[in-house]
Amino acid sequence: MEGTQDAGEAGHVGNDVAVDAPSDDDALYVLTAALLTPAQFPSVLADDYPEACEALGLEPYADGYGLVLGQDGDGARWTVVVDDVSLVAVAIASWDCGMEYDLSPDERSVVAALPGWPLALSVAAPQLPPPHDPPTAPGDRPPLTPPDAGSWGPAQRRLGADEIALQWASWRSRLDDDFAPPGAPDDDGAAPDGSREAPVTGGAADDTPGPSARPGAAGGSGGPAAAGTSDGEGIPASADSVSSGPGGTAEYGDTAVRRVLEEVQRYLDSPPPVGRVRSGFAPDGARMLRADGPGWSLVARTDDIAFVLLDDQPGEVLPVGRGARLPALLTALEAMAVRPA
Repeated sequence: MEGTQDAGEAGHVGNDVAVDAPSDDDALYVLTAALLTPAQFPSVLADDYPEACEALGLEPYADGYGLVLGQDGDGARWTVVVDDVSLVAVAIASWDCGMEYDLSPDERSVVAALPGWPLALSVAAPQLPPPHDPPTAPGDRPPLTPPDAGSWGPAQRRLGADEIALQWASWRSRLDDDFAPPGAPDDDGAAPDGSREAPVTGGAADDTPGPSARPGAAGGSGGPAAAGTSDGEGIPASADSVSSGPGGTAEYGDTAVRRVLEEVQRYLDSPPPVGRVRSGFAPDGARMLRADGPGWSLVARTDDIAFVLLDDQPGEVLPVGRGARLPALLTALEAMAVRPA
């Protein structure tokens, strides 16, 4: 069996999963798999775990599910939902390590067989017709489809945040030298060269969003297209909306980022639905934090800065400097975040 890699998920081609599907050949040729748990779920589906389950017509059980994506004998796309989460997790971990693993869930673990794929895949099972949606009868649920790569909305915003989390070092390196590195200011707020961070007032999390260079396309369809810049007063904005020279005005000012930080702060007092704040691995003992909410996504490392993406600023990535309060906010988020088992 030959392993594949696609859409940020490990993949594999097999032929041993039986599905309750309207096909002459009920074998599923497995292409890839994903977890659907409170701590790990395809963010393309929703901002939180209950919403992701609802998108697939599933109950948000605490143990979660595994999603197996493949083709039946006619080449039709199917997403098979299983309750054997451990089996799917082992398969994904094996594929990530470049090892073969025959993902063959027991038929008794199959919860549902849904037509279509929620993720965009560029691979197909060999010796089968090209991937296509299976026919559905009137009244049946329509096939699952990935989001339109040519538009911008909540799904694309969340996919952009996924990309930043996966490629953190690359995105961090796009910020110019004026962006204060973590730990640079001393206790009284002065940096080693005597400069100080520009204060931002009025937000519950009063941090300094810093400037960045315009990096261009982020890679991957529907991903963020450019990083935010600063207008010279520590105010993040679209790179295209900043007037030249320090002190110029920006179309969005700091209002949008401040609103996001205030909403994140409120999560600490009123916990959101499970999965809206998640914690993942990061190098050097840090954690990669992800928080989502209506119209926004935040990605941060507990030992570094944060990035914000917004539905109403298509393709823009707004960096949030570490400042005086961001470390405490990230520490508090980490304490309440759900982690992979």
